[in-house]
Amino acid sequence: MDFELKSLGLSDAATWSGDALLVLVPEQPVQGAGALASLVDTAHRSKDLEASPGATLALYRPAGVKAPRVVLARAGDTAAAVRKAVAAGVGALRQPSTKRLALVFAGDSASPAAVQAAVQAVAESSYVYTTTKPSAKARTLQKVTLGVPDAAAVKAAFATGQALVAGVETAKEWANRPANHATPSHLAEAARALAKRPGLSVEVLGPKQVQALGMGAFLAVAQGSEEPLRFIVLRYQGAAKSQAPVVLVGKGITFDTGGISIKPAPEMDEMKFDMSGAASVLGTFAALADLKPAVNVVGLIPACENMPDGRAVKPGDVVTSMSGQTIEILNTDAEGRLILCDALTYAKRFKPHSVIDIATLTGACVIALGAVRTGLFSPRDELADALMAAGERAGDLCWRLPLDDEYAEGLKSNFADVANVAGRAAGSVTAAKFLQRFATELPWAHLDIAGTAWRGGAAKGATGRPVALLVQYLLDTAAAAAPAAPRRGKTTRG
Repeated sequence: MDFELKSLGLSDAATWSGDALLVLVPEQPVQGAGALASLVDTAHRSKDLEASPGATLALYRPAGVKAPRVVLARAGDTAAAVRKAVAAGVGALRQPSTKRLALVFAGDSASPAAVQAAVQAVAESSYVYTTTKPSAKARTLQKVTLGVPDAAAVKAAFATGQALVAGVETAKEWANRPANHATPSHLAEAARALAKRPGLSVEVLGPKQVQALGMGAFLAVAQGSEEPLRFIVLRYQGAAKSQAPVVLVGKGITFDTGGISIKPAPEMDEMKFDMSGAASVLGTFAALADLKPAVNVVGLIPACENMPDGRAVKPGDVVTSMSGQTIEILNTDAEGRLILCDALTYAKRFKPHSVIDIATLTGACVIALGAVRTGLFSPRDELADALMAAGERAGDLCWRLPLDDEYAEGLKSNFADVANVAGRAAGSVTAAKFLQRFATELPWAHLDIAGTAWRGGAAKGATGRPVALLVQYLLDTAAAAAPAAPRRGKTTRG
């Protein structure tokens, strides 16, 4: 989709030539002259446009307005309210004839957060997956003009919004693809394609290299599949080489049958989404390539299938991880933590600023938090607070859950250093406690996206979360590392 930013008031918007006009109306009355300002004022005074964010009023060929279709949408004053308004407005204008849309802020100002939210919401509301569905109609909305009172004041936010759209849609694309179109090898090729962009590079390891590294837990999960595993190492160099990188670790189970501990058949097709953590890493790197922040980032993607053939790992098997710790695999459907634990050990070689793993890890997190907030676990308060704050700013929310040592009691094993499951109680916490064993001495956080990475039912599809959260955290990290601007003032000579 082609976005354009313009300084555009209501009087100019009335003469804009395009297919449809979406006017975001603030809570307070709008001042101004002309046909559009009059329409907004009349709707406000007559209460035909309800006061709640997301309320809409559709008009067809109103007098004095060039665009044939106009929708007024109540936007409120927050980014969340803007997202709701844009989603409702684009929904009301969705039809094949709407190819060029102008989205105009009717108030005296448009905040950077509101502009960024508007760009993301337009893309979200008009997204269509077509890769393996030739009969689907491609996205009809082709060009969006974003009209604001002062374009120069929100230029940076507009660019960030565009980059986030690219990142989120990259994540959606790969998570939405069926497993036969998103194998570990396909993910590796996607990473290689990304790495052609300036500032990015990639290394892809196969089974022999992974075996040489001693990644016995990762190898155990992959051994039941005909598809060869891939361990993908993406790098973004935006700062000096001496600056410690942020390491993102994305779970890349491209299809999860559960292995020998096989899942029930209903909704097993949704296990193609079990590589949404890996997809979010790819999406984050796509956004980094556009934004070019002054930060170094490493992306680690352990990618494989979890299949139940004659070579598959069995319940009760004991494997040796890259860290040297042995693991009793009591349930082969708790495989994500097995591939992640070896990737976390590998991450230590980078002497990282922070390590964040992203995984569709537990159904227990869905029960705890639903589809609204991602589960956040970290023993480091500063890192957890930074991720929470980034999520709030990005509108990609998370919530911190506990990591008390007592939760690890159930992971004790008579036959190995640790078991891979600890029963049903607090399943998302005990999974995080398992991973924590392999992240000792690391500034580590774990994001459980099992409830937020995709939607089921009639709206089945990937959400692209938590790309926005991750990108905001990286932008915040770059800003914190930037040298302070010199202070101006009088100097005293001694």
